[in-house]
Amino acid sequence: MFKVYELSEELDHDPEQIALAQALTLNADKPYLGLKGNLGLFGSPEWWANIRAGVMPTARLSGVIQRVYTTGQDAVDAPNTFDMVTSDGQKHVEGIYVNSPQDVYRFKEGASIEVVYAMDELKALLPNGEKNYSNIVLEMSVSN
Repeated sequence: MFKVYELSEELDHDPEQIALAQALTLNADKPYLGLKGNLGLFGSPEWWANIRAGVMPTARLSGVIQRVYTTGQDAVDAPNTFDMVTSDGQKHVEGIYVNSPQDVYRFKEGASIEVVYAMDELKALLPNGEKNYSNIVLEMSVSN
């Protein structure tokens, strides 16, 4: 597997993304928007430590790419979405994440894919009152 994306690398090049996410978490005027921040503010040393220590739940999803395509209304030069089928037959739709734009070509039908998510709690609860989570892509790898 070839690692095409690491969130840590993206955040190193885009610190404004961290600042915006943290500001939304800390904004008391928006009690239903953004991350809860109970395990550290997004991208902070505390947040990363809680991921590494297993305090923040993570999930690993792997399967085979069934389809690669473009979604959204903006004109884009490359596909930005794929459908994955896991070994138990579940279908998942995910965006394409890459640190280097040339790695988009690695996303092909039939390629194996693995995605690692941090499951960070959101401020807003689900309609049934249960906790709600944002599945934040930490890593994405595609078969060579």
